[in-house]
Amino acid sequence: MFVMEIFKAIILGIVEGITEWLPISSTGHMILVEEFIELNASAEFMEMFRVVIQLGAILAVVLLYFNKLNPFAPSKTKKEKKETMEIWFKVIVGIIPAGILGVLFDDWLDEHFYNFITVSITLIVYGILFIFIENRNKRIPEKIKNFRSLSYKTAFGIGIFQVLSLIPGTSRSGSTILGAITLGTSRSIAAEYSFFMSIPIMFGASFIKLLKFGFDFTGMEIAVLLTGMIVAFLVSVIAIKSFMRYIRKNDFKVFGWYRIVLGTILLIYYFIFA
Repeated sequence: MFVMEIFKAIILGIVEGITEWLPISSTGHMILVEEFIELNASAEFMEMFRVVIQLGAILAVVLLYFNKLNPFAPSKTKKEKKETMEIWFKVIVGIIPAGILGVLFDDWLDEHFYNFITVSITLIVYGILFIFIENRNKRIPEKIKNFRSLSYKTAFGIGIFQVLSLIPGTSRSGSTILGAITLGTSRSIAAEYSFFMSIPIMFGASFIKLLKFGFDFTGMEIAVLLTGMIVAFLVSVIAIKSFMRYIRKNDFKVFGWYRIVLGTILLIYYFIFA
């Protein structure tokens, strides 16, 4: 049983590590995978596991962007340190809307919207929006190509879009990236800003879930959680690098089509087997 549970955690860690950073909804994939791979754990543990496993993925961002996000790096000039601090201030401004509403309505939203129908519909709707926005953007030049030109007003606007990610299936990275490119950022800045916003958001969400669950873990639960986090970290490093290489030369429409296909599959599965 121990080996089988660890194997399941590895699969879930792989899914998390890939889908957390692509705008395709990690929740949608987790719901689908958990239909076939179900951990032998309580509902309370699974609710906590789905969030805390993301800590491993977040640490991949910290590793890959450590120098860019470190305002105290000795190699940076005074000006560069100031610009790094400004990135963090813009991240804080961006996470305020989702941070406040997430604390207030997290449990209520999970209770009412964590289901096949909601996730399927949001996957499809936001897939269509990605295709629409990318087609529109062909006629509109990018206005924001670096963090210096990202204003606090725009950062807050992107944060408003991130509120949409509180509804399962929307995708945190998906809503943030969609908002960013709608407001005129380049694809690279949209993706990186989404990554950076995830750091305080997911650390905060994980802390809250751990407090609610408590710290009374069994040996099996600790092993499963750590396995999922480590695998999510390793896979995230590869996923983030690959994703950034892809969007430097391509748009997000392929992810829009993927969301539509996945959402349709979930709906069909639900109506056949529910």
